[in-house]
Amino acid sequence: MKGFLQRVFTKSEDKPISYQESRDMAASQDAGRRSALAKRTDVKPEILYYLAGDADPVVRGTIARNQATPVQADIALSKDKDDHVRGDLAAKLAALAPGLTDTETDKLRRMTYDALQTLARDQAVMVRKIIADTLKGMVDAPAPIIRQLARDAEMVVAGPVLQYSPVLNESDLLEIIETSSGKAPLSFISKRHKLGYSVSDAIAARGDREAIGHLLANTSAQIREETLDRLIDMAPDIEDWHTPLVQRPKLPGLAASKLARFVADTLLTVLENRRDLDTDQIRAVKDAVRQRIETGELKRDNDGGDDGETILEKARRLHEEGNLAPEDIATSLGANDLKLVRAALAVRSGLTLEAVGKVLGTQSAKGVVSLCWKARLPAGMSVKIQVTLGHVPPGQTLNPRGKDYPLSEDDMIWQLEFFTGMAMDAAG
Repeated sequence: MKGFLQRVFTKSEDKPISYQESRDMAASQDAGRRSALAKRTDVKPEILYYLAGDADPVVRGTIARNQATPVQADIALSKDKDDHVRGDLAAKLAALAPGLTDTETDKLRRMTYDALQTLARDQAVMVRKIIADTLKGMVDAPAPIIRQLARDAEMVVAGPVLQYSPVLNESDLLEIIETSSGKAPLSFISKRHKLGYSVSDAIAARGDREAIGHLLANTSAQIREETLDRLIDMAPDIEDWHTPLVQRPKLPGLAASKLARFVADTLLTVLENRRDLDTDQIRAVKDAVRQRIETGELKRDNDGGDDGETILEKARRLHEEGNLAPEDIATSLGANDLKLVRAALAVRSGLTLEAVGKVLGTQSAKGVVSLCWKARLPAGMSVKIQVTLGHVPPGQTLNPRGKDYPLSEDDMIWQLEFFTGMAMDAAG
């Protein structure tokens, strides 16, 4: 208790100061002298309390940050007219929050809790955000304050708490999902680590496309088989869901074959290369793909192009005409002509379409980077290809080092040999 009240004072590096000297400095007309005094932890509490009412906000802010400042001064500073002073106090008190509760019987601990709660309701978004950012990961943060922040109207305050706070339990989350009038809270909750079935069901039931997209992309979220089936039934016209659905871990039952009926060709490659599908699921996927080809709905890369010209023939023709340069491929990427880009990668790299598809289907950032290098594309272009064709999550892409590729030439050759089973020559 004594340690808490003293705020674990740091020994001052300044020479000891007498009480009279501290009084003289506190009464000085020089704000710099008063600010220097406000930093000290070895002066009497009444001096620090006096400085909490200083006319200069710099002095008051220094007092707000001082761990030796008495709690009575913190209470006064929690209502300070300057946003930055209250922000400084919020940062200090939030760091003291672990273990504080709304049932404190010790007077000084209760005063600290009350000051923190006041700041959590502060009119300035900046102040509330400081508290939210500090408390979001604390397992023993005060639950009433966490619940208050989670319901804040500003998402820069509520968002971090909704996404990360371990204090929020399932009941809290379900209530927020049910009562929230906005969509943003759902998206933050959808990103939480290890969401349970009930919360996932509640998010899916709200029908918000963006939140459900985040939920599907959250591989740690538990989603019931019937809920996932229902979302897959809704998904054909919601393209943003296709990639996270194809990448969901442990696709149940007929989910894979359902997806094979409508996802794009590049995602079909990802689906077909999944190693966790059993024999029946793989067969069902291939049957769905074959049916789409037979009905003319789907044309695989080597099945046809404009005027009977296959996409590979088109890429070869463009290459011979000098129209398959990196800038031409960038244009095709911008137009989302991914079939042509894949064929261009094959032509420029000298690999087969099957080998290119195998590299892209592995979702390996190193593999895709190596493919782009082999195709003699600028290193910067490889980032977009990793995301759009390789379906590498944006946070896991390999970025170039200036204008250079992030891997060594030997490493890239090894990557291509590993994925394609072919002996590779260095890119020309």
